[in-house]
Amino acid sequence: MPADPSTLTASERAQYYVSNLFLRGVIGVVRLIPYRWRIPTMGWLVSRVAPLVGWTKRIRDNLKLVMPDLPEAEVARLCRAVPDNVGRAAMEFYSGRAFAERARRAPLKGPGVPLFEAARAEGRPVILITGHFGNYDAARANLIGRGHPLGALYRRMANPYFNDHYVKAMLSVGTPMFEQGRRGMMEMVRYLKGGGVIAIVSDLHAHGGENIDFFGEPAVTSLVPAELALKYNAALIPTYAIRRPNGLDFDIVMHDPIRHSDPVTMMQAVNDDLETLVRDHMEQWFWIHRRWKPYLPERAEQAAAAADEAAQPKG
Repeated sequence: MPADPSTLTASERAQYYVSNLFLRGVIGVVRLIPYRWRIPTMGWLVSRVAPLVGWTKRIRDNLKLVMPDLPEAEVARLCRAVPDNVGRAAMEFYSGRAFAERARRAPLKGPGVPLFEAARAEGRPVILITGHFGNYDAARANLIGRGHPLGALYRRMANPYFNDHYVKAMLSVGTPMFEQGRRGMMEMVRYLKGGGVIAIVSDLHAHGGENIDFFGEPAVTSLVPAELALKYNAALIPTYAIRRPNGLDFDIVMHDPIRHSDPVTMMQAVNDDLETLVRDHMEQWFWIHRRWKPYLPERAEQAAAAADEAAQPKG
């Protein structure tokens, strides 16, 4: 969770503030470059900075854990290509209308498309489940551009100063947005129950989640998307924005919906679906994340207790 600036020490406030100024400065300068060159420029910059901020080591550690036999030449390639994609996605995120218009021109394809359209016609709720792959915000911009209002759940940035313009950038693509937390979850559930479409990113370590296999290793995964799908009879459709070889354009792909069964089985299917996609496009997944952090049972118990409390009637 991001800190409230008023609760930080003077040293912490200064560190966050200077970091925010630096990042905003870099983004501001790169935004002066025409879009065609802006995106690869930021990708190049981030790929060069990656060793300095620990991303190269994290990529190597993740790959060593789940793909220990990957040739060194491929590991080295990914240590450059993964941060390049992350940098491109970040700059696209801060490119506003130029990015949104380009994303909206992307083709929408895949076996999940007719089922998505059928659910929309019926007024049935839909949960689009996605991951930190390609540029996950391109799918949101694309569907909004096609006339499908789409709510999304987001996690606040740790830096409270940077978070302000981060949220503004997200809102510029479309609304509503729901901040992760009790209030945001309640608002999102209300939107879903009304027949809305929401997007949830499922591939971050989730306190209160369950150990579910991903690339052959246990990864703490939230069961909330599957639980919501079951409770509100929502279609759960894996949806991704796959970056094309030119580095600027995307294909928006909807896979087969996840069959309703039980939450763990459903989220295992979600992880398996994403793993298959990542293996085909290794450089497009954010290997910089700490996806395989240890499972903490006490945090799961706390999260379950908080969920039970939130579900109790008030008054």
